[in-house]
Amino acid sequence: MVKRRTAAGLRLDALVELLGPGWADTLGSGSYPKTSLVLLEKYADPRALKRLGRTRLAALLARSSRGLWREDKADELLAMATETLSLWSGGGINFSHLAEDIAAEVRVLRNLDAEIDAIDVRIEALYSEADPCGVVRSAPGLGPVSAAAILGSIGDFRRFDNLAGVRSFTGFVPKVDQSGLVAGHKGITKAGGAGLRQALFLAADKTRRIDPTLAARYHRLVIAEGKHHNSALCSVAAVLITRIAACWRNGQRYELRDENGSSITEDEGRAICEERYKIDPAVRAARRRTTPAKTFKQRAGRGKKESTTKDAPAIDPPGGEATEKVA
Repeated sequence: MVKRRTAAGLRLDALVELLGPGWADTLGSGSYPKTSLVLLEKYADPRALKRLGRTRLAALLARSSRGLWREDKADELLAMATETLSLWSGGGINFSHLAEDIAAEVRVLRNLDAEIDAIDVRIEALYSEADPCGVVRSAPGLGPVSAAAILGSIGDFRRFDNLAGVRSFTGFVPKVDQSGLVAGHKGITKAGGAGLRQALFLAADKTRRIDPTLAARYHRLVIAEGKHHNSALCSVAAVLITRIAACWRNGQRYELRDENGSSITEDEGRAICEERYKIDPAVRAARRRTTPAKTFKQRAGRGKKESTTKDAPAIDPPGGEATEKVA
């Protein structure tokens, strides 16, 4: 459902972009808060927006946003409406039809948002029944949806013989590349469901910002061993699911501790991770891999290649002989 909502948001972005380059930034492309949806549903036509006027527009914005958007935002929107009309002054677009298309996408977004909210309520209720003690959700950074995705995919952690079986089920274990003479590892097995791996991958990215022990592991993999961000997160995800499984099998909640083993709060954990294990953006840029596709795109095409000679032969004039450039 969230993917469908994202796709609808992208379609709305494409329609709003036709109005002008500044509309998406002002209204919040992708997320589109409630006030933006109210405005786009009724006044996507810049002519209707200008007819509304500054006073009524400011009142509408203040009422919908609870005072966050006022006269300054109204002035900005009216200025963009004027710019849009000037941009399309020569014709080429039907603002009435465009406004109807935008309003239709807004209604789709609203319906999807309502469905997602209703599903979230159902998920939280079902998760509370499956995990009344909140063991999975006790891990830092996990909400009811991500915890339910993990628990719903794995089920009872006691059904595995050991913790290694839990890790193998998720697919976050290295693939063995072995022959008679050599043995090594090549990527992860990806044996489990893609939804489970996605939930654990996103959860690991949040947890490493709160749990100092996982943050230290992530920092070591990226800085000392030169691992890529995704590779380091896969390792953190394997450790995270192992700890959650151990807590489930022991009937206890996840306890957050620092590197010395002392119990800490989530706020203290965030402060430690920010202070000790923050990675320089320059290091991250150096870890980014250049894929063959990116390399191919950066190559000069026929239109970009410079001539190997200083003087190219002149084009034959109509009905005449070829000419040469005289130095």
